[in-house]
Amino acid sequence: MANKMTTCLWFDKGEARKAADFYASVFPDTAVGARHSAVSDFPGGSEGEELTVEFTLLGQSFVGLNGGPNFKPNEAVSFMVVTENQEETDRYWNAIVDNGGQESACGWCKDRWGFSWQITPRVLLEATSHPDRAAAKRAFEAMMTMQRIDIARIEAALKGETINA
Repeated sequence: MANKMTTCLWFDKGEARKAADFYASVFPDTAVGARHSAVSDFPGGSEGEELTVEFTLLGQSFVGLNGGPNFKPNEAVSFMVVTENQEETDRYWNAIVDNGGQESACGWCKDRWGFSWQITPRVLLEATSHPDRAAAKRAFEAMMTMQRIDIARIEAALKGETINA
């Protein structure tokens, strides 16, 4: 690991590599790297068990730790992936949800390991920070009614129009 800072994600035993492999199958600039086995017995595990796996996800460094069931991810930390169009938004959203994940609100979903993702079209970020505060408010209010973000509905709200969901 050459980076000065790498995020460590805690997984239940044996799940870190599965997650890294899944992320690599979905996102560009993602790869699974070195795997490390425990060099001795440890609480809840034995020498030789796969303890960690290094991976990059969208170019960012991570290490997955097969730590066991003690700690669970929650929404206090999420991964925001900025998308450029509806196709990309749908592809990431569907990959996460269809692989045992769960839909949430406002572009958020959880993967099957419990990690939260914000699949966020760039259009949404631009719309909700629009200099016309009334237009930004309409876009924000439209977003609040969505699970997966619908870019056409955000663009319509920005213009003061409504389209059927």
